[in-house]
Amino acid sequence: MIPASIPSPAESVWHLGPLPLRAYALAIILGAVLATWIGERRYQAKGGRAGVIGDIAIWAIPFGIVGGRLYHVITDPQLYFGEGRDPVDALKIWEGGLGIWGAIALGAVGALIACRRYGVAFWPVADALAPGLLVAQGVGRLGNYFNQELFGRPTDLPWGLEIAPRFRPEGFEQFATFHPTFLYELVWNLLAAALIVWLDRRYRLTHGRAFALYVMLYTAGRLVTEALRIDTVNHIGPFRLNIWTTIIVFAGGLVLYLWARRRATEEPERLSTREDTAPTAGEDTESA
Repeated sequence: MIPASIPSPAESVWHLGPLPLRAYALAIILGAVLATWIGERRYQAKGGRAGVIGDIAIWAIPFGIVGGRLYHVITDPQLYFGEGRDPVDALKIWEGGLGIWGAIALGAVGALIACRRYGVAFWPVADALAPGLLVAQGVGRLGNYFNQELFGRPTDLPWGLEIAPRFRPEGFEQFATFHPTFLYELVWNLLAAALIVWLDRRYRLTHGRAFALYVMLYTAGRLVTEALRIDTVNHIGPFRLNIWTTIIVFAGGLVLYLWARRRATEEPERLSTREDTAPTAGEDTESA
């Protein structure tokens, strides 16, 4: 008997006439909208021009989606190539499969291109977006919930996630409930976003420090959920590939934070790259 559990949705696609509405896509769109809205409010609070974040999002979001899919396909090629596989499936992004590492990396490239195009400094934009990115990633995990994918090991905890038999991995067919890693990541990301907002108000996290904290906080939580997951992935030595990636990205975030902290003590933050119109956000009064 299962004393309590979280039921999984029976459907992940709804049809509005001939138009399919996929929960995975809707979760990504909602996350992108929230990230843009939060980033816009934070950027304007820095003194930035209204509409800048929306303009940058037009570049960053498509780059991020392409980057996320590329990372997923490159790191799990056996899912799409080889005997019995259809390479065309690599294009079916609506079925799930976005690697956050590729999404952030290529999304940042898109944002950097947009920043140069519009004459705004990159790091104030990245700092403004930091908590919104966490919110977006948390909301995006709802797509995994609807698709019944990327869950954790079997568990009999009251909040275990019910998984239909057809979605259970080989070797786990006899189990009914699993760790809801989508929920763990959602809650962690929202808490981390709130922490960054609080720290930013307390210490004025400029020059890329808020973004660096986003990287470190996200990877710290991801390390836990990644260790729980049982989906088929490639390994390097005893660990999943994504665990190694998480550790490396966390280290990169720490280096970025230390670099940005030093810069914050040496120069004021500039919102524009154009010398004649470059507003500043002022000097830090405290250091974090």
